[in-house]
Amino acid sequence: MTVFSIAGQSLLEGFFMFWGTLWALVLGFTLSGAVQAFVSKREMQKVMGDHRPRTIVRTGLLGIASSSCSYAATALAKSLFQRGADFFTAMVFMIAATNLVVELGIVLWLLIGWQFALAEFVGGTIMIILFLALAPRIFPARQLAAARERLNARAAATGAQQQMDEDMAESEPLRKRLRSRTGWTDAAGYAVSDLSMLRRELIIGYLVAGVLAVAVPPSVYQVIFFSGHGLWTDLVNVIVGPFIAFISFVCSIGNVPLAAALFKGGLSFGGTIAFIFADLITLPLVLIYSKFYGWRLALRLFFAFWAIMSTTGLAVDLLFRAVHIPPPAIPTQISPTHFEWNYTTYLNIAFIIIGAIVWRTYRSGKRQGPSNHYAKDPVCAMQVERAHAPASHIHDGTRYYFCSDRCHDRFVADPNKYAVEPIGGKAQ
Repeated sequence: MTVFSIAGQSLLEGFFMFWGTLWALVLGFTLSGAVQAFVSKREMQKVMGDHRPRTIVRTGLLGIASSSCSYAATALAKSLFQRGADFFTAMVFMIAATNLVVELGIVLWLLIGWQFALAEFVGGTIMIILFLALAPRIFPARQLAAARERLNARAAATGAQQQMDEDMAESEPLRKRLRSRTGWTDAAGYAVSDLSMLRRELIIGYLVAGVLAVAVPPSVYQVIFFSGHGLWTDLVNVIVGPFIAFISFVCSIGNVPLAAALFKGGLSFGGTIAFIFADLITLPLVLIYSKFYGWRLALRLFFAFWAIMSTTGLAVDLLFRAVHIPPPAIPTQISPTHFEWNYTTYLNIAFIIIGAIVWRTYRSGKRQGPSNHYAKDPVCAMQVERAHAPASHIHDGTRYYFCSDRCHDRFVADPNKYAVEPIGGKAQ
């Protein structure tokens, strides 16, 4: 095969992976947008003051209902912890928001089988339990107190905390929001903004997955994954899976097509699960942890997550074998590389129409003028709630709001590249 032939087949494979999951992506982003618009973050903060079982369950459900973006989940967990939420509970929210979301399970089911969708929810629960069991022994109270002081000092230095306190306002009652046009416009804004924010992750994920599925010879995978050595292969794979995630830089839902390609290449069931869960330890996120909490706590968090994700992957693999859940078949082809008139095509057409309605609702909201409660991150295009934005910055008399410190720092480094008239208006 020539280089051009391999490149063409890789692109084709990546595109049809995307086509096979298009309706699920539209459904997931639409549901996530609605939940983010109608669930008050002030109420989220109120229920996260400890890590009792009831609090953990409620926090997990809030995480499941939120955005699947790893960067946004990390930033929101930081903000909740800074404002008084329990650190362990904030981390549980972050785990649930990235590994237990509905769209992730649907895409896993479509690409590599229902066993992976089930493993996502079973494994996510196991991972939370393991984290809560180990966290008090790994994270000393004095380090957590120092981390909170670090965050508050950073916010005070930039004026962000004052702005957040000024913007804090009571949310409208849920019933009123559900009946208002503004509420559904905000929901559409969240859906479109999340897609805009994650488009890079999705494009890279599908493109790289296409290359891995077509261009990498099976012999290479056999060496990397230590194939054919029974339990030793399983142990190596659950360690290698998170390491691949760490160096791949692809997180959020973008790592699902990569997982499909790696599983096709020979990564074990447990190793693939560990890889999927490891989107919280990609290198950019580890650097973000160090900025939030300091290097000592960030390294503890990194190694704790790695150990828990590897252990969870192996535990789910062994559990499924013990209860005789059939192992997923290793696909010879992840997605058919041609169009067919089947349920996928019909669902895609239906959800493209729904997506168009969501887009039109979003655009009509923009034409009506800026919202008093929301702003759009000028760097990644995510919609953020002004009162709960993790960071803000005044440039040329205009206050800009950001989904994370990562976007804030990129803006400050080159404000003219991103500066536009934001939703949110001039600084007071």
